[in-house]
Amino acid sequence: MQIRLERDKTTTTLHLAGRFDFNTLSVFHEACDDLPVQADILGVEINFLNVDYLDSSALSVLLMLREKLLAAGKEITLSGARGNVRQVFDIANFNRLFRIV
Repeated sequence: MQIRLERDKTTTTLHLAGRFDFNTLSVFHEACDDLPVQADILGVEINFLNVDYLDSSALSVLLMLREKLLAAGKEITLSGARGNVRQVFDIANFNRLFRIV
């Protein structure tokens, strides 16, 4: 998986591409480990437009990131999910936990 970070004044967007699965968790952790402690960031958007697959370990790490961000008073948004990725989010009822656009 590839990750490109984009920042504006108050939001960091992680643009993901490829497979988001157990084998790529370390790449995701490296990209977002310090986001909860960045004082100038009010929200994080994770863009799934170019993600073609994710597994349960990816869902788990998204839930952990959500908890860390909420504890730090920050918002999290999932965007661009389509096809199988959107279907996995729907089945997992992520719309109850995340803002999905």
